[in-house]
Amino acid sequence: MAEKNIELISVEPIVIFGVNDAKLEYIRTFFPKLKIVARGNIIKTVGDVEQIIRFEESVDAFQQYFKRYGTLTHANVETIMTGSAEGSDENKSEGPNDILVYGNQGLLVKARTPGQARMVESSTKHDMLFAIGPAGTGKTYTAVALAVRALRNREVRKIVLTRPAVEAGENLGFLPGDLKEKLDPYLQPLYDALYDMIPADKLKNYIETNVIQIAPLAFMRGRTLDSAFVILDEAQNATEMQLKMFLTRMGPSAKFVITGDVTQIDLPKHQPSGLLQAMKILPGNEGIDFVYLDKQDVIRHKIVKRIIEIYDANKAVGTGNTKQ
Repeated sequence: MAEKNIELISVEPIVIFGVNDAKLEYIRTFFPKLKIVARGNIIKTVGDVEQIIRFEESVDAFQQYFKRYGTLTHANVETIMTGSAEGSDENKSEGPNDILVYGNQGLLVKARTPGQARMVESSTKHDMLFAIGPAGTGKTYTAVALAVRALRNREVRKIVLTRPAVEAGENLGFLPGDLKEKLDPYLQPLYDALYDMIPADKLKNYIETNVIQIAPLAFMRGRTLDSAFVILDEAQNATEMQLKMFLTRMGPSAKFVITGDVTQIDLPKHQPSGLLQAMKILPGNEGIDFVYLDKQDVIRHKIVKRIIEIYDANKAVGTGNTKQ
């Protein structure tokens, strides 16, 4: 058993400990073989030598992060811990190349689950990627991060984001407001991801100059999408004809990512999902890849993972009336 005092030099203790030591309590969960006591700007550690070393490295990472970005949120702490301090080879960060996007307020956007890591790896090898999995697995968020990275690296000249506006049957006339106001409710998840990764004024400029285009799937008809990173979100709600139309918009220098959740199909019963058809007929073709995420990739509240398990069990025994 070893003992070491670690002094906080460059940050105030509350930055790392959090209000009422909330962040420190979370950090302690990663070091079960340590007794960690904070007094002022001194952290006393007693326990396993290897964990003391890793804990000291983590504290240094927290201080460096705060010095660089001026913030250290609970989410930032989680990213640092799961990326470099937990001790698992699968979760350890391998360096700056793991970061997809340096987002707003110091946010580091990177693959946080095995499924998301497979998405990132596949996107470097294939021009068309289907990412399929349940809610909360980060499919859309990871896809948007890949698109923003490609734009910043000048691999593409624009980003095109689209979704089927299924709830309104692609007919939005009955909703109040101008066209943008009618469309925004269906496209909000895409905006949310972009707001995390691009400063608001720059994002506004990108949208006004069509560097980033966000539109419903029906607006893709007749276009050729080239030198672009194109994302079709909620693809399970595209009909067979709509998905074929979208996939054939692909120009020679484009990247396509199609995301969907086949457990949440909102199409009328007489309209088969184009995503289900694509899953049957497209695998095995050169340049096209399918990545499947599951409940192990859920990064929302832990209850979400349990909800998915309950619904899967319910479906397996044939009870309930879940729409497919």
